[in-house]
Amino acid sequence: MNFHRLTKGLLPLAAALVLFSPSAKAGADVSGATTRTSPDWLRSGVIYEIFPRDFSPPGNLNGVTARLDEVKNLGVTILWIMPIQPIGEKFRKGEFGSPYSIKDFYAVDPNYGTLDDFKKLVAGAHQRGMKVIMDLVANHTAWDSVMMAHPDFYKQTAQGHVIPPVPEWTDVAGLNYTSPALREYMIAMMKYWIKEADVDGFRCDVAYMVPTDFWEQVRDELTKVKPDIMLLAEASKPELLVKAFDIDYDWPLLHTMDKVLIDGAPTADIRRSWEDSRLRFPKGALHMRVSDDHDEARAVARYGFNGALAASALMFTLDGVPLIYNGMEVGDATESGDPALFDKLNIFWHPKGRPQLRSIYHDLIQLRNQYAALRNSRVDWLHNSDETRLVTFLRADDKDELLITINFSNRPLTGKVDLKNVDGFVPVEISGVQSSNGGPLPMFHLNGFEWRIYHRVVPK
Repeated sequence: MNFHRLTKGLLPLAAALVLFSPSAKAGADVSGATTRTSPDWLRSGVIYEIFPRDFSPPGNLNGVTARLDEVKNLGVTILWIMPIQPIGEKFRKGEFGSPYSIKDFYAVDPNYGTLDDFKKLVAGAHQRGMKVIMDLVANHTAWDSVMMAHPDFYKQTAQGHVIPPVPEWTDVAGLNYTSPALREYMIAMMKYWIKEADVDGFRCDVAYMVPTDFWEQVRDELTKVKPDIMLLAEASKPELLVKAFDIDYDWPLLHTMDKVLIDGAPTADIRRSWEDSRLRFPKGALHMRVSDDHDEARAVARYGFNGALAASALMFTLDGVPLIYNGMEVGDATESGDPALFDKLNIFWHPKGRPQLRSIYHDLIQLRNQYAALRNSRVDWLHNSDETRLVTFLRADDKDELLITINFSNRPLTGKVDLKNVDGFVPVEISGVQSSNGGPLPMFHLNGFEWRIYHRVVPK
């Protein structure tokens, strides 16, 4: 859930409002600080978001467990499971309601199965070498939540009436973090899921709307239970990454991608967005690179298939941790976000006439696994001959160099990258990608939305 629900028809992205809203900009300048050390399994990972309701025809947890091998074989290392708790009925939106309108944080939605079903899912993922993070909704609850027995847990008017966190979110009631008892309740609940189900972390919904000092409390307490616990903030708020969170959303880059691929903004804006984040965030900040998730229209619907693949090529080759939203790997274009979030729309796992994307995502993931240069924080942006349409950068360490070239327009171009020594670079073969005749570097030709990755061993 994010502010995208408030801005349909006003801004192209939740990110736009979140980035420029007072809640996102509040806080001290932390650009000189250093982030906490995140687990290696996160920094080297690939996150896969699952909406259990839509992931399989049964729409339950067992439907997810049945396909764990398929997800594992794609190369995924971290499963993010969207909320599994019972959904409130009072003021519900749609037939099923938003999974972010939770009735009981300690329970499992009967439509999804049982606690044992969830434990089996987590254990099955662990057996396959994958981590599991739960979606945590700390900002609000359903109106018929069991927590309503504690009115002091909620935001209220001067007259004592419980209110939503923002007026437009009519299906949820806002939580009040000035209450020490609420803080204790929420931290105890998170500890419960770690101890009971052995989850490895939490994706924290609208984390920017919850006080930073609460999240720092959470970090201190959960680390005592599981030292390598991971916290992902649904936010682009620099102060959250100093002590509390391991990683956040790169909403600014997602917003920039929309501007480039939908509105025709120059591709130089992509580099500027990345550089701006480096300046604003604490040193070592880790961002989730996202082009598709449950809050947006599918990337293939926003950008077209080739444009969506070009966006993915960027997200999988930049620093940070890439996200796959379930169905993205087959080109599923089923509606997502509001209002589809409140109903059941199954993923089309075998859509007719779609490109064979699964092998492409598989090979991009394998490339990340093969070369440590794609998992470090170093990105060397390279000037090129057409920075309105073309992005070029280098990922390198002391062993390997990978040159990435991406045409973000639908028209072919012949370009030149500003790289003095091009000796030894060889195009990397990606299954399912038909590359045009690129020619010898530093010159190259790319068709519309075409991208190419070159590799060489670092010259001695």
